[in-house]
Amino acid sequence: MAEADNAKSLRRLDAQYIGMLDYAEAWELQKTYIKQIDKEERNQSLLLLQHPPTYTMGSDKHPEHLLLDEAELKERGIAFYQIDRGGDITYHGPGQLVGYPLLYLDAVGLNLHAYLRSLEQVIINWLSEYGIEAGRKPEYTGVWVGDLKIAAIGVKFNKARHQRGFVTSHGFALNIKSGIAEEGFSGIIPCGIQQFGVTSFNDLTGLDLSVEEAANQLLPHFVKEFRCELDLVKK
Repeated sequence: MAEADNAKSLRRLDAQYIGMLDYAEAWELQKTYIKQIDKEERNQSLLLLQHPPTYTMGSDKHPEHLLLDEAELKERGIAFYQIDRGGDITYHGPGQLVGYPLLYLDAVGLNLHAYLRSLEQVIINWLSEYGIEAGRKPEYTGVWVGDLKIAAIGVKFNKARHQRGFVTSHGFALNIKSGIAEEGFSGIIPCGIQQFGVTSFNDLTGLDLSVEEAANQLLPHFVKEFRCELDLVKK
C-alpha cells in the first residue's frame, strides 16, 4: 500500500532536449504548454535547450543594466526581450543549458521560495558529482561557486484557470562552455550584480562537456528533486 501511495504522489513528467531554439519560439511554446497542463491535456514538462545570443529583462527591470545600445546589439547579433519572469537582465546563448520546468504547484501548502531553492539544488547536486562545491548567496537567487555565478534563475508562477494552483514557467540558465562570460555577459550587468562575476562548467573543470551531455546528466537530479516519474525523453 505504501508503494502504491508513493507512486500516486509522483508527478508525471515529459522531458525534452530541443537543442537550439529562438527565444520567442520558446516563450510561445511555454505559453502553449501552460494552458495544456492547466487543463490536464499534457503531462508536466521540462524543456531543455539552447538559445541564440539573447538578452532578457524581467519584471525587476533596470534598463541601465543593459550596456549596449540598439545599434551595438544589432552589430553583435544579440536579440533583446522584455519578458514576464521575475528578476532583472540576463544573457542566454550557445554553450548555455536553459531549462524551462512547466510544473503544476497546488495552492495548498504552496511555498514559492522552496520551488526556487529546489531548482538551485538540482544544479548544486549535479555539480557536486564533479567535485564542484557550489552553493547559494543569501541575498541572491541562482547557483554560485565562491563569488562566481554559474547559473541564473528567474521564474513565473502562472495562476491556473482550471485548477486551484499555479503552473511554473521560465527557469534556469546554466553556463557550460568556456568563454560565455566574454561573449554575452560583458554587455550587461547580470541581474544587476556588479561586485561578482560569472563562470562556466568548462572553466571550472577544464572538461569539454557538450550542452546535450549536461542536459542528460542533469535530468536524473531534476527527477529526484521534484519527485517525478519520467514518461518520455525526446531527442
